Amino acid sequence: MIKNIAHRGFCSRYPENTLLAFQKALEEGVDGIETDVQLTRDGQIVLIHDESVDRTTGAAGWVRDYSLEELQELDASEKFAGQFGFQRIPSLREYFELVKDHPIVSNIEMKTGVFEYREMEPLLVDMIREYGLQDRVLITSFNHFTILRMKGLAPELRYGFLAYDWRIDAGEYTRHYGIPCYHPDYHNLTERVAEDLHNHGIEINPYTVDDPDDIRDMIRKGANSVITNCPDVVNRIRFEG
Repeated sequence: MIKNIAHRGFCSRYPENTLLAFQKALEEGVDGIETDVQLTRDGQIVLIHDESVDRTTGAAGWVRDYSLEELQELDASEKFAGQFGFQRIPSLREYFELVKDHPIVSNIEMKTGVFEYREMEPLLVDMIREYGLQDRVLITSFNHFTILRMKGLAPELRYGFLAYDWRIDAGEYTRHYGIPCYHPDYHNLTERVAEDLHNHGIEINPYTVDDPDDIRDMIRKGANSVITNCPDVVNRIRFEG
């Protein structure tokens, strides 16, 4: 059965990348949670998608220019203002405390496309090992250099290449670098690409799949999981019939 990975938590109904969204995803019975990591001015790993705080908090500035304490004074529920009360930007440690006793996979996307956050790499590895989550994390990034460096630091972890381009040789490319997973934009997962990835033994985890027809199409093409804003819809479809 295809796996259900909640994108930024249950973010279609709750403020993205907050402990509330993660808790609601767990209550929905997901197989995994996808979240995004960046680094604060004082060297703390936090969960937020954008390099700036503008969209999700209504404040302004780069995440990397704030301390953890300053970031956690911001309300991360801008899109849902007034609906769920104050929701802060969580640290990675807070997230691990929430999920450590749940049998889910944490798909941690390293947001290193604008700022590389090279100093975040060993910090992330250390915290994963501290919590004993080596077999329950999947590290991904659009910056494939980040993934190869992480693999050098922690070869025991599982990795995936994120991609939004129409790559012709996705299977060979991913296998060549010894990466087990490929995470394409679902629009780009054509029959040919899916077949190529299957033939090279690569796990396929497309994003961000919310429409019922698209979810069914990913199932038909043999995706291993779907990364979705609507984990309730995925659950309904994968258990239908």
